[in-house]
Amino acid sequence: MPAIPRIDPIGAAVLCLLLGAAAIPAFARGANSNSTKPHASKVARRLPTMPAPTALDAVPAAERGDTSTGVSGRLRIRLLPPGSAPAGVYAVPGGVGGQPFAFIGVVPFDAKHGASIDGYHVGFWPAELHSVRSEAYDNPIGFVEVTAENADVSVSEHFKLGDFVTHDGAPFPKYIVLREPLLDKLELVLSDLEMHGVSTQHVEVLSGFRTPSHNFALGDASGRARESRHQYGDAIDMIIDADGDGRMDDLNGDGRVDVADVRVIESAVDRVERAHPELAGGLGLYREMGPSGPFAHIDVRGTRARWGTAGSMTYASGASLSASYDRAGSAETSHCQAEGASAVLCQGFRHTH
Repeated sequence: MPAIPRIDPIGAAVLCLLLGAAAIPAFARGANSNSTKPHASKVARRLPTMPAPTALDAVPAAERGDTSTGVSGRLRIRLLPPGSAPAGVYAVPGGVGGQPFAFIGVVPFDAKHGASIDGYHVGFWPAELHSVRSEAYDNPIGFVEVTAENADVSVSEHFKLGDFVTHDGAPFPKYIVLREPLLDKLELVLSDLEMHGVSTQHVEVLSGFRTPSHNFALGDASGRARESRHQYGDAIDMIIDADGDGRMDDLNGDGRVDVADVRVIESAVDRVERAHPELAGGLGLYREMGPSGPFAHIDVRGTRARWGTAGSMTYASGASLSASYDRAGSAETSHCQAEGASAVLCQGFRHTH
């Protein structure tokens, strides 16, 4: 497999500051495995030339091993500002704290033409078609190109870039939207679970980023699926499968796998959100819905939202989901609660994650 391009971090930062994006090809040329592909060079030619102050800020932090690895300390990448570098993954020699670390060049949203980006069909985001109710539903700022060569690049301790691609059957390259706060929250949740005796050595992502086109195909004709956070790069559906049997593990140790195991994840999410309110978001608890068994939806939409599958969704305390999260100003059903701009989700909670 072609090597991921490597850069001198301090030199890269200085070049980015002084020369803007035009400097990036100078140190990436010849090493970037994507540079020989027509689709990659076509994207690179479209990128606007702009300074990249984030690169200057991020690289020294990476050298110190502090904020570049997130609040969790487990991030393995930083996303560069859209258009500040050609699409690709740029490894930092020696990594950070003994772990691999890389920068990723993000393709600006305006590189998308019609329903596609470089021939990869994505469809249209809601804000492209009509006004949206909040900034949280604005168009994404850009895309990460995922290729067969970089799909195995670690983006955090437990996750790889390829974990987040849409399962649409399309060949590589694919384009995804990805947000660092999601990775940070996931790693904080997994760290919390580890502290409570849960093995998290393998996490299976059932669904990461979903293109609007694919997302709508999964939903109903009402259009509620068009609100899904999966298309904004800040949501995943996941199971913890440390034993490798392809199903959610028995997280609570009661000898069976059911929705009670997903509630173990819920408790960790609640603890993380209390400690880090800036990572507030949605949590969906799902019963048996396929061979993977029950699973959890986690996102960082910015407002707290909770929902579950239909039926008698109860917690260990015996309180219903809505009673457990009864807050003024929220829209509720017997299994759904959401605040602020997310309150509309409870009108069709089974289709809005």
